[in-house]
Amino acid sequence: MTTYRLALIPGDGIGVDVTDAAMAALKVAARRYGFALETESFPWSCDYYLKTGAMMPEDGIETLRGFDAIYLGAVGWPDTVPDAVSLHGLLLPIRKAFDQYANIRPHRLLAGVEGPLKTSTFDILCIRENTEGEYSGAGGRVHQGKDNEVAVETSVFTRTGVERILRFGFEQAKARRGHLTSVTKSNAQKYSMVFWDEVTRELAAEYPEVTVSHMHIDAMAAKMVMAPQDLDVVVASNLFGDILTDLGAAIQGGLGFAASANICPDRLGPSMFEPVHGSAPDIAGQNIANPIAAIWSGSQMLDHLGEGEAAAAILRAIEEATAKGIGARPGQNSTDEITKTICAALEV
Repeated sequence: MTTYRLALIPGDGIGVDVTDAAMAALKVAARRYGFALETESFPWSCDYYLKTGAMMPEDGIETLRGFDAIYLGAVGWPDTVPDAVSLHGLLLPIRKAFDQYANIRPHRLLAGVEGPLKTSTFDILCIRENTEGEYSGAGGRVHQGKDNEVAVETSVFTRTGVERILRFGFEQAKARRGHLTSVTKSNAQKYSMVFWDEVTRELAAEYPEVTVSHMHIDAMAAKMVMAPQDLDVVVASNLFGDILTDLGAAIQGGLGFAASANICPDRLGPSMFEPVHGSAPDIAGQNIANPIAAIWSGSQMLDHLGEGEAAAAILRAIEEATAKGIGARPGQNSTDEITKTICAALEV
């Protein structure tokens, strides 16, 4: 029997609630499909920061390196720790240390879920560059607190970084419906985004079976609302991908359905899986958080680990639940009720 070692970082707020739910479903799938999950939980969070002065210990990255995958619940408690501290102290260092350069976020309506749009026939896979671009962390502040204070934030786009995320997107499009949309703002950003467009055109020559579209970020935002059914694979920079995928979550019914995977395609280190939603401190521990995004992220994790049959079974179980109305509408069902319904569907 294959055993996978998982590092769990429940984090803050409802991250704890949904991590428990996701692990419950994954362990049912493991029993049914003949593999084992060995988990170790780490208390790294904003509470950990308040106690220690760091979001994770100095050897945190090395500790995680020995696991097959990392599962993250949610990070952030802005009333006690600034988001810039929690994000740059835990999530971003993990993504960069393990070169998790492909952030994968699926957007489609689950059975029984009503979205805000007229159409329900869309299936978008957003591929976001995850380690550089606008979130590179290059910059600084000078003359802080004075009238002449200056803040500089520099985006960094490397040929290696841009080419590999676009190539990843092309491969995904090739395996799906054969359409890739590259999102930039090259009419206004004449260096980084023009560079991105050029690399897209270069790679397109290697993928004649893939139809390529180029769209500006503002036009893409409108497209995702007006005609999302026309989109297949969307590839964007770190910032643009971040924003577009929140819009994607909105059109698929809300953040409670938004799953994500932070992938190291070269498998030189563990990949990390997390729901897109935040920590929602105001509802933490109340048994009302929707765990579907978390469980869906767990399905992505199993698929990445090579357990495709189990991953597909989890998605079917989620849709069996939502088709019955369980978890399909915010606040209608408890975390436990949704989790138990999905686990029961997995047992069949």
